[in-house]
Amino acid sequence: MDITGTTILLFVVFFILLGLSVPISISILISSFVTALATLPFEQVVFIIMQKMNSGIESFNLLAVPLFILAGNIMNNGGIARRLVNFAQAFVGRIPGSLAHANILGNMFFGALSGSAVAASAAIGGTLYPIQEEEEYDPAFATSVNIASAPTGLLIPPTTAFIVYSTVAGGVSISALFMAGYIPGILMGLSTMIIAYLYAKKNNYSVSEKTSVKEKVKATLDALPSLLLIVIVIGGIVGGVFTATEGAGIAVLYCFILSLIYRSLTMKSMVKILIDSARTSGIILFLISASSAMSWVMAYSGIPNAISQAMLSITSSANVIFFLMIVILLVVGTFMDITPALLIFTPIFLPIAESFGMHPVHFGVVLVMAMCIGTMTPPVGSVLFVSCGISNLSIESVFKRLIPYLAAVTVILLFVTYIPALSLTIPQWLNLL
Repeated sequence: MDITGTTILLFVVFFILLGLSVPISISILISSFVTALATLPFEQVVFIIMQKMNSGIESFNLLAVPLFILAGNIMNNGGIARRLVNFAQAFVGRIPGSLAHANILGNMFFGALSGSAVAASAAIGGTLYPIQEEEEYDPAFATSVNIASAPTGLLIPPTTAFIVYSTVAGGVSISALFMAGYIPGILMGLSTMIIAYLYAKKNNYSVSEKTSVKEKVKATLDALPSLLLIVIVIGGIVGGVFTATEGAGIAVLYCFILSLIYRSLTMKSMVKILIDSARTSGIILFLISASSAMSWVMAYSGIPNAISQAMLSITSSANVIFFLMIVILLVVGTFMDITPALLIFTPIFLPIAESFGMHPVHFGVVLVMAMCIGTMTPPVGSVLFVSCGISNLSIESVFKRLIPYLAAVTVILLFVTYIPALSLTIPQWLNLL
């Protein structure tokens, strides 16, 4: 079978299975198996795919994924969200729509700590939405703010998305990726704050009472132990004191001790946290394992090179190629979660991006940011569903309010794509590139 036929077979089988509601990891595995059978004997296909699945998760760096998931779940149940909300409220109380801004800042802080957009939207949104209801905020507005700001935690480190990308991309520096995510993540958060401010100003939302210096100091001291986690973990990784995996282990220990100090953990809740973390880790690691098999099938069949040649036949302009990649990734993000998207499209688009002079660290930030937008959009946006579940609103009623945020974040994505300095300046300052 030629490359065109192989490409069509792989993706047709994959999308048919997705359309039949087959879990994405199983869809990846079956489509890879069927495509490999078109060119190789059954026994050889079974042996190679099992081998690739096993080698795909034989990575020390990938040990950081279940550890960061565990740390995030401990934080989500450890009273940390409430302290971060109080800290954010203390400094945005005099701005119209102050609760919305507190939501955005809370998601940025909590997302950075947990590395999970879903955890941030559930913890911060779940804490603030009842208060916003009491203050008579428009429910759709409050929900859209939570949706738009929660994915910032996928860019602001530490984040498992960059760890997965580093593994697939052939060992791109995790420290450099972590540092590269700061400016895009902050810009993403600021863009949502601007939209929220304009809406609140237009609708005459009241401001909170002035917070005294004493209250600000108290809120800061309460939140400081949680915020120090970022300094310890990121500082240690970037400074070469420990690896990302060791940093994840330290994060688990730190969060556990902090939760014990806050007296917010019980034996029963800890058992639940461990079970939930194991379940989530199993899903993600099986996805990585299955996607490793698909990556081999694509590489063996020459699919990445065929797609590259097809795109290059359209245009030789780097700017147009980058724009096409963004469009494809935004479309993919509407129906595919971030982990499988990273695993499938990194080996396809990274060689193309590098051939046009884009640094792999820069491309990693662009790829993750595009997938962040996908978490907000139907039909499978995880953050969209979680946030709508918290407010008990339909997706249709919220999506209209969400459109300005999607437009703003997409503009930021274009800036990040075409202005490499937004991603690469901090890693360069720290001599990580």
